[in-house]
Amino acid sequence: MPVESANNRSLGFSVITNVQIIEGRARPPKGRPAIRDSLGIRLGLILVAILFLAVFVLVPLIVVFTEALKKGLGVYFASLTEPAALSAIELTLFVAAIAVPANLFFGVAAAWAIAKFDFPGKSLLITLIDLPFAVSPVIAGLIYILIFGAQGWLGPFLQEHDIKIVFAVPGIVLATIFVTFPFVARELIPLMQAQGSEEEQAALSLGASGWQTFWRVTLPNVRWGLLYGVLLCNARAMGEFGAVSVVSGHIRGLTNTIPLHVEILYNEYKFSAAFAVASLLALLSLVTLLIKSIATWNVSASAQLREPSTGK
Repeated sequence: MPVESANNRSLGFSVITNVQIIEGRARPPKGRPAIRDSLGIRLGLILVAILFLAVFVLVPLIVVFTEALKKGLGVYFASLTEPAALSAIELTLFVAAIAVPANLFFGVAAAWAIAKFDFPGKSLLITLIDLPFAVSPVIAGLIYILIFGAQGWLGPFLQEHDIKIVFAVPGIVLATIFVTFPFVARELIPLMQAQGSEEEQAALSLGASGWQTFWRVTLPNVRWGLLYGVLLCNARAMGEFGAVSVVSGHIRGLTNTIPLHVEILYNEYKFSAAFAVASLLALLSLVTLLIKSIATWNVSASAQLREPSTGK
């Protein structure tokens, strides 16, 4: 017993000594030069970020709204209520109303399959989802021209049956869906992968069906990430210019979306009207940013609540 007591004392002394050594190493020097240096670097980086945002984000927004309201509210609202502007707004909302739900359905299905299951061709599916990020929107529009145009692969068949794809609303919808379909999937895939499949397996083991598991377990866990992806998809659908510009034909009152209408007004030197219509997209971006911040905050809060608490 005396030998064991001595060994315990020596073991406890060594543990205390090691803890003291580790704590002593963790303590910063008395003068704290490292903290001051890191604080200066941190403030410098924050200042650079603020200046960058001010020059490239805040100043353009101020210019847009200043030019839009330069000639008064009467001219501003008249620019928004003219027939061509109303047609562009209606077409933009119509295209977004088709593209966003389509990408929502595809994004949820693709993310669920990629994050929860292993299957042949999984890597190929992920590559195809990322394809619109690698292809220029103009090239995407040209691809649709080569497929559905008068001289394209399906052009003679479409002309024979009097079906219009390019230079019409269907072509705009297809181009918009192509450039926006990665957003929902790319937002949900890492989120679902991080959450794992333990909760789904527990629900299935308790007798829940696949649909019940998805609706009551999977979907509530990703609802804020899903909202974030939908917001990004909607903002891109309403603001898309390159692909839509190629397939629309720029027919005023028929195939012009809001970005195309702004371009036409600017080229016609109607600057106040152009900035007035552009302010709608600016307001959309601000609302999207606000809702995005709320969604991001809720995702972070949900992640913290899901983490097990570590008590001392």
